Amino acid sequence: MLTFASAVLVVVTGFVSIPVAVFFVEVLASLYPVSEPVADASRLNEVKRITVIVPAHNESAGIVPTIEDIKSQLGSRDRLIVVADNCSDDTGSVAAAVGAQVITRNDVTQIGKGYALGFAINHVSLDPPDLVVFFDADCRIQSGLIGRLKHVCTKLERPVQACYLMRSPEDSAINHALSEFAWLVKNWSRPLGLWRLNCPVQLMGTGMMFPWDVIRSAPLASGDLVEDMKLGLDLAVVGKAPYFVPFVVVSSEFPMSDRGADSQRQRWIQGHIGTILKRVPQLFFRAITRGNLDLLVLTLDAAVPPLSLLGLLVVATLFVNFVAWLFGASSAPVVIAMANLAAFALAVLLAWLKVGRAVLPVRVLTSIGPLLMKRIRFYGQMSLGRTVSSWVRTDRNKN
Repeated sequence: MLTFASAVLVVVTGFVSIPVAVFFVEVLASLYPVSEPVADASRLNEVKRITVIVPAHNESAGIVPTIEDIKSQLGSRDRLIVVADNCSDDTGSVAAAVGAQVITRNDVTQIGKGYALGFAINHVSLDPPDLVVFFDADCRIQSGLIGRLKHVCTKLERPVQACYLMRSPEDSAINHALSEFAWLVKNWSRPLGLWRLNCPVQLMGTGMMFPWDVIRSAPLASGDLVEDMKLGLDLAVVGKAPYFVPFVVVSSEFPMSDRGADSQRQRWIQGHIGTILKRVPQLFFRAITRGNLDLLVLTLDAAVPPLSLLGLLVVATLFVNFVAWLFGASSAPVVIAMANLAAFALAVLLAWLKVGRAVLPVRVLTSIGPLLMKRIRFYGQMSLGRTVSSWVRTDRNKN
């Protein structure tokens, strides 16, 4: 009986080793120095029509700076389209007043950013551009970003993804230090490592540019909680996996309230876990049988759960294996679990030394316990059925 139990523990711990190994390799690769390639001057002025699409659901309070950032980077033949999606405020009129073309979608049976994007692509198909770029309505966009994405997208003829970072708002009522560090690891360190290894990256939901021939047939219209990850994996299936452009940045802020932060985190984590359970096994098999290396890389990357959850899995498997060993089970699962913990801890330390000291300083590390306990309670509530069934807008109010 103990032999069978030991075998089961080896298998389970071995499965945990897969995302830990992927995480470790990505972080390790990100440590190499980065320099932007010299642009090919002969192609910088290549004429390509761009359409920028901004899906917006009740975003009138913050959409104007985003529109102004975009407008300053567009040429005379480019277009900016705001999708006023199931809005109950004046998002459409505010966007139109500052120069955006506004299209309105009202369909309460289909809720989610994916549906808004699909609606916009159908509209744009009447006069298709060469390139399409998506931005969220609450983002700030680095100067020159659109032109630099345009150059890379034109050169590679595949989707490209800018670096998307989230920052703590000033005077925030809650501590975002742990979330900001986890976001840096997810959207900077790990994609940078993949870029250094000449591998594709996940789409991040904003700052994404696509050749028209790629995006026009992409399966956009869905209510998936992580529509960006879904789209990136779908494109990898057809040989158009996204490419990372780490030298340009799109940024936005975390919600200022506990309610908004919890809602946003729950949507991301639940959607990611759903992808791991429902799509990763199928896509892994498909990548192996078809020899699709890009799809294999993105599938393995998608199999890495959120940082706090991965850490909990590593610690939990070590604890269970150690207790089983005390009762006579094999020591092999304990050894594997200890290796997982060492690799995970080393990767987190290296990432912190590289990018995390400013957002997660040592003085915060000494009081990180309550933040981790909050994460544990959060995962416990999710395991007890506290889930969301459809996309909802993040509440960004202070209270």
